[in-house]
Amino acid sequence: MNKTSIRRRIVVGLSGGVDSAVTAWLLKQQGHEVVGIFMKNWEDDDDDAYCSSRQDFLDAAAVADVIGIEIEHVNFAADYKDRVFADFLREYSAGRTPNPDILCNAEIKFKAFLDHAIRLGADKIATGHYARVRGVSRAGDPLDLLQAQGDDGQFELLKGLDPAKDQSYFLHRLNQAQLARTLFPVGELLKTEVRRIALEIGLPNAKKKDSTGICFIGERPFRDFLNRYLAKEPGPIKNDKGQTIAEHVGLSFYTLGQRQGLGIGGLKAKGAQRGGGDHAPWFVARKDMATNTLWVVQGHDHPWLLSQQLAAGQASWVAGAAPAPQALAAKTRYRQADAPCTLATVLGEDFALDFAQAQWAVTPGQSAVLYNGDVCLGGGIITASSP
Repeated sequence: MNKTSIRRRIVVGLSGGVDSAVTAWLLKQQGHEVVGIFMKNWEDDDDDAYCSSRQDFLDAAAVADVIGIEIEHVNFAADYKDRVFADFLREYSAGRTPNPDILCNAEIKFKAFLDHAIRLGADKIATGHYARVRGVSRAGDPLDLLQAQGDDGQFELLKGLDPAKDQSYFLHRLNQAQLARTLFPVGELLKTEVRRIALEIGLPNAKKKDSTGICFIGERPFRDFLNRYLAKEPGPIKNDKGQTIAEHVGLSFYTLGQRQGLGIGGLKAKGAQRGGGDHAPWFVARKDMATNTLWVVQGHDHPWLLSQQLAAGQASWVAGAAPAPQALAAKTRYRQADAPCTLATVLGEDFALDFAQAQWAVTPGQSAVLYNGDVCLGGGIITASSP
């Protein structure tokens, strides 16, 4: 790989995973001054079997040693608890299902971390996210992201080139100032290529599995974790006929579309995976906080689980302003194909979407993220949906 003639001081968020490791190596190979930062953002149960921060730091330090860069251990636990986790608990207590990774990116990885990196003299920061940034000058010409400053033009957030790993959904709240300072080197690669590079250069974490837990908290039994922070308030589970068929442990512990862990046993029959019928599986369809009732339905395609429209609030637009009402595409959850829709109305921080086809289990608290092709425009938090 040819080294760049423009040497920059780039601070890389080293998580201990292979993506950030290859990110740091790629930038070092290009001739930049690379500094690694390991962010510790959770310490309530640091001795817990599910907290992987100690091992993650050891992995990140081993990577830094192989690459030949410095690494600093920085504690943002107080920021995380105040800016992310408090909101996470408020949303669950209100019966919604938040996405802490989105807020964590906006408030910690690209705010607290970015501010710290700038204090260290960083020209840019970089992370191992599968996304891309594209800069366009005021004259309409492509911008060199290594040279570009925040006022040089407009910055777009694009999907990563690997469709199976694209993480732009989690990054949709990033603004122009943040994108102007950010690089996503592995967003230009397929995950298989990242693994290949890691193996070829002998990174110690080349075969480490990807993390799937809550941002910074790790992989652990989710209901047990919530039990520590949310009060249980049992109530009735009712079907769409209004019959009480079981008891729930507390509305905060369920999400729309949930199928497992409902405590409604003996009604699942082989082959009855999607349709209705007496033996079809049960799904959470509604949560009524006023009466503390959990409503469930049978069949994956029950009408209560399908929505043609949604409303969202707390909108954040990458360009700094909302797009005009038009035909676009949207995701209402991360693992979902882009769904054709119309941005019907925009009013302040609120907007509404109409979908060409009904969407399954649209969930208040999750994010509706809008796309124009590969360009992520931004999005907002889902507040309501309707047939």
